Amino acid sequence: MATQIHPNALVDPAARLGQDVQVGAFSVIEAGVAIGDGCSIGHHVVLRSGLTMGAGNRVADHAVLGGDPQDLKYAGQATKLMIGDRNSIREFVTINRGTEEGGGVTRVGDDNLFMAYVHVAHDCSVGHHVVAANCATLAGHVEVGDHAVLGGLAAIQQYSRVGTGCMLGGMARVTKDVPPYSTTVGTDEIKVYGLNKVGLRRRGLGKADLEALEHAYRVYQDKRVNFSQAVEALEALQPKTEQIQVLIDFLKSSQRGTYR
Repeated sequence: MATQIHPNALVDPAARLGQDVQVGAFSVIEAGVAIGDGCSIGHHVVLRSGLTMGAGNRVADHAVLGGDPQDLKYAGQATKLMIGDRNSIREFVTINRGTEEGGGVTRVGDDNLFMAYVHVAHDCSVGHHVVAANCATLAGHVEVGDHAVLGGLAAIQQYSRVGTGCMLGGMARVTKDVPPYSTTVGTDEIKVYGLNKVGLRRRGLGKADLEALEHAYRVYQDKRVNFSQAVEALEALQPKTEQIQVLIDFLKSSQRGTYR
């Protein structure tokens, strides 16, 4: 199917559209935007200059991608938003470009689902296969690992990290790092309730690796020891699975503190 642009859409001649792209009525695509093959752009969508999008993405009505960063230090610099392949970006989602101070690029990977009204701020990095439920909000410089699930209305403070494979509860107020593979609940102070076993099983993690990671979490959450001692105990575990090493590396690299 050839590229189809609704006659009421405004597409700048300097925008680059791939093959089989669909653009709905009253959408605006600015100069400097690059859209890959097979993308579908809904009605009333705004794609700002500096946006690069891969193939097979679906952008629903009224989304705004590549808008100026909401940062008081921003002074009109040319920055970027880079989106990968096969993402589903639903109604009224907003994803902003980066800032010079943050490296100049906001990054979104492949195969993600951003439900209605999700906001991804400047300089964020979102991995692959992430699900962000309605109204989840990422402040600037947030990192979200692969296969993470962000509950509805979750709010993540700037510079925080959400580890790979975690399940973040709805209305969560995140001010620190959320450890990989965890299940968390809480609107005031987040509590870690152990592993996201359902997500790990769906991704094919075997029984032995799941049990090893479950034991590692019991070590990490032992309230009789402090954070540093818990990390030392994790490092002493043998054998270490790939998932346990991911957990250790995440904890050791934390700058904001990590929920236990």
